[in-house]
Amino acid sequence: MNALTRVASLCAAFLPLLAGSARAADAALVEAARKEKEINWYTVQTIPQIVLPLVAGFEKKYAIKVNYIRATSSEVVLRVLNEAKAGRVLSDVVDGTSMITLQRDKMLMSWTPDYSKSWPRELVDPEGFWIATNYFVNTIGINTDLVPPAAEPRSLDDLLDPKWKGKMAWGSTTSSSAGPGFVGMMLRELGPEKAKVYLEKLAIQNIAALPVAARQILDQVISGEYALGLMMFNHHAVISAAKGAPVKWLPVSPAMVTLNVAAVVKDAPHPDAGKLFLDYMMSDEGQAIFRDNDYLPTNPAVKARVPELVPDGKAFRGLVFTGDEIDASMAGWAKMFGEIFR
Repeated sequence: MNALTRVASLCAAFLPLLAGSARAADAALVEAARKEKEINWYTVQTIPQIVLPLVAGFEKKYAIKVNYIRATSSEVVLRVLNEAKAGRVLSDVVDGTSMITLQRDKMLMSWTPDYSKSWPRELVDPEGFWIATNYFVNTIGINTDLVPPAAEPRSLDDLLDPKWKGKMAWGSTTSSSAGPGFVGMMLRELGPEKAKVYLEKLAIQNIAALPVAARQILDQVISGEYALGLMMFNHHAVISAAKGAPVKWLPVSPAMVTLNVAAVVKDAPHPDAGKLFLDYMMSDEGQAIFRDNDYLPTNPAVKARVPELVPDGKAFRGLVFTGDEIDASMAGWAKMFGEIFR
């Protein structure tokens, strides 16, 4: 399947084409989960914007405590592996943009909710090791006090304008939502030779490379430290703008589209509670929490609150990257990023 076909398939998943999952969790699973009393969740999601609402909803519904730790996707994977090597598995549910390493090292349980079997195949691992919780769309975020409408970049070539020199920032971490991810996106879009030429021109712009998450980059854009942030999650800009922040996302093509996927950990200390939490996140009720907090849900029965956030393949074009692709390519992207931008 080529990239454009994958984009169409993924965007179609936002339409309520299926019956959804408006059903109660299995009674036996609920009973077993309640006996375990708690779960440990390792997540890449932003705590105030989606972790806390999900935790509150689940704890209210099932009276099971959720302990959570937030880290980058690579940090989540490393933590799980290190704990397993120490003979002490502590996590029950994990999420991130890629589960390939954990799946390869047999650290994941093969379990997904039964109702997800009819979902688009891009959203559920064929062997049942993970399921996609939400979409991430990486775009340009701007401070609207510093960038008037007439000056907004309309294309990636516009970023080469000397007026943006020293006024842009992105993450330097080994992540798809940081500089290395931008490199990967341009390699896909332009091919190796043209991408290298473009990136070398972009490097002249002295983009600030910060060792923090994309959300923190956007916060610095909002505070006026930088006029533009690259590889920002567009739903984060919507959330902050709704609270009065001077921020806006730009539908500049292409945008990188990735999936955040979640899984139950093999040999988890609270396996049934972990299953129930994953079931809750993916249910209509759980996915409505993603939607109501301006995240982009994957459950086909729950439509995004701001449809414009999702690339339509025409006016706003996205390039979809799977966890497999990111895992296989990240080392090369990071190497190229380091050679050109540091």
